Amino acid sequence: MSTETEAQPAPEPEQVPVLQDGPEKAAGRFWSFRRFPATLLAIVVVGAVGLLLYDVAAVRADRRAMQWRRSLADDLATRPLDDVLVLIGACVGVVLGVWLLVLAVTPGLRDVLPMRRLHADVRAGLDREAAALALRDRAMEVSGVQSVRVRVGRRKVKARALSHFREIDDVGADLTTVLDAGIDELGLAAPPELLLRVGRTPRKK
Repeated sequence: MSTETEAQPAPEPEQVPVLQDGPEKAAGRFWSFRRFPATLLAIVVVGAVGLLLYDVAAVRADRRAMQWRRSLADDLATRPLDDVLVLIGACVGVVLGVWLLVLAVTPGLRDVLPMRRLHADVRAGLDREAAALALRDRAMEVSGVQSVRVRVGRRKVKARALSHFREIDDVGADLTTVLDAGIDELGLAAPPELLLRVGRTPRKK
């Protein structure tokens, strides 16, 4: 007796949603969690509010207000607004407020460069030092290059190379080709502009 089995169709691969608006529009900078400023502000606010609520509850229970609150109220009632301490306190408050606002509206994480997003569920970033190291290794492969220093920013890549036996123009042309290709291969959402300087190795006297 023979049995026949029907072949089961192979499962279709899971479809990954692809961005339709293009990688440049979808990729954005990474935002920092600001853990230290948020924790510090939370501790200060919770401590001040807790102490004030305790004092208010004590007054409601027919007890005297704490000495610090009575002294502070008397001092604020009698001290003029143009007093040095009042002005210093106002300046410190303004500076802290501006600092907190800047932290709230800026992304931070300047060392992480956003990469192109080809899929909606995938975000990637590249560290600046890692990008600079990759470009430096590419530049050192060019014939005639003795040393290279590379700094990668959000908008520009600054490279300074020293040549020791080839013509500077030829080395510069090869470096420009290699570094432009290397920047493109990094896969950054906004490829930075290359600024290259090539010099001659100082001769020993």
